[in-house]
Amino acid sequence: MAIEEKGLGERDTGAAPRSAGERPFEGQHRPETYDGPLDAPLGGKQMVVNLGPSHPAMHGVTRAVVALEGETIKEMKLDIGFLHRGFEKSCENVTWGQCFPYTDRLNYVSSIMNNVGFALAVEKLCKLDVPLRSKYLRVATAELHRICDHLTLVAAMGLELGAMTVFLYGVEARDLIYDRLTEICGARLTSNYVRVGGVSRDAPDEWVEKTLQTLDRVTELRDTIDALLTRNRIFMDRTRGTGVMSREDALDFGFTGPCLRASGEPYDVRKSAPYLVYDRIDFDIPVGAHGDNFDRYLMRMEEMRQCDRIVRQCFQQMEPGPIVVEDLRYVLPPKPLVYGTIEGVMAHFKLVMEGIKVPAGEVYSYTEAANGELGFYLVSDGGGRPYKLGLRAPGWPMVAALPHMTKGALLADLVPTYDSINMIGGEVEQ
Repeated sequence: MAIEEKGLGERDTGAAPRSAGERPFEGQHRPETYDGPLDAPLGGKQMVVNLGPSHPAMHGVTRAVVALEGETIKEMKLDIGFLHRGFEKSCENVTWGQCFPYTDRLNYVSSIMNNVGFALAVEKLCKLDVPLRSKYLRVATAELHRICDHLTLVAAMGLELGAMTVFLYGVEARDLIYDRLTEICGARLTSNYVRVGGVSRDAPDEWVEKTLQTLDRVTELRDTIDALLTRNRIFMDRTRGTGVMSREDALDFGFTGPCLRASGEPYDVRKSAPYLVYDRIDFDIPVGAHGDNFDRYLMRMEEMRQCDRIVRQCFQQMEPGPIVVEDLRYVLPPKPLVYGTIEGVMAHFKLVMEGIKVPAGEVYSYTEAANGELGFYLVSDGGGRPYKLGLRAPGWPMVAALPHMTKGALLADLVPTYDSINMIGGEVEQ
């Protein structure tokens, strides 16, 4: 599904090539060239400045060391900060089920998507097929969190380019969805909703109806944001032709998700390798053409519309039924069984103290998270804890490409470019 722009005209990417002999960060003097007899020869040198981590546009942990010539970025080095929490090693020291709270804290703006990715990897090792209703609940809640993720990006991007009203509308829409997610899983941000074998709880009474009403209101707010930004001359001038990433470069850097699709590559794991019930649902994959900040913004706006379609179809197709597998090797027994039988007590004790016994082997499983392909590499020795866990964080390639995307651009262009790649410290510096 190609995104069309009416009346926006041709674009000038404005990317300045790097000269062969240029050496950044060394304060070279510019050649004293001038155009006419009345122009004074002004010598100059590069100036190195720190943008962040205290700069509000760098979101608290990231520092960009920028070599400037005037207002033009000649070179940049990125320091992603130290938000490191040892995710992989932490998971290797707890049971399989106790890894879920750690996955919540990767991309904490859409944590259920991390839950789903990890659960699918473990279930692939165990050769488990979860009940159909739990598949629909996983998809519906994950897509709701995808909307939250994209709303956060669009709202922050508007705010940091001067459109504070957009931020207020975006946060209102996101908080309405957070209210619905709180009702089904008990938490707004770190959901801890998914379990190996299914989900932790079923949808409450009237939750589907309330969520549909919430989606109606979110649609109104999203359309308001669209009207405020998409044809706004200031926003267009700040985003069109800036932060350009060609399709070839995006593939070379390992881009996935909206940033890759904005560059013209129609890759989406939900279509290329469908999981859960995505093969039963009708939705489109938006694709851009220019790979700039404006296209990456349009990606999020259109994907929110597609998420709305997916959630509504899940509610239409979802039927009553179990939400977890009925196998006490993987799922905690119901409380009446625990309180009333010795078998229930033993099963509960073994799962809590030792963890589920995942068959020995290794597996790589990947899903389409909000920022792109989220991959988990798991190795099991047959015990109750992961022998080895590796993470493919979708946000890292985009952050690694930021110096390439901003070279030759104005310093002011760094802000929308950084916003459009959606750097989430929890998954990048995990």
